[in-house]
Amino acid sequence: MTGGEVDLDAYAEVDGAWRELGLAAPARRALIDEGLYKVSDLRKYSLDAIKDLHGMGPNAIRILITAMKKSDISFRR
Repeated sequence: MTGGEVDLDAYAEVDGAWRELGLAAPARRALIDEGLYKVSDLRKYSLDAIKDLHGMGPNAIRILITAMKKSDISFRR
């Protein structure tokens, strides 16, 4: 691989939980790059920290908040 290439296969192996939620690829990659592999991992971060991740847009934030509410999980304060 050259400098700017992304190994999409590496993400495909670990982004299943995010893919199931319908997150776009940039948002999935942002979460994986932070070591977040499932909804319950989000409790380690504040909402602002997640919003600051490159690739995390308003739609992705809405999807994550909805998934967290369903699982009775909240962001760190």
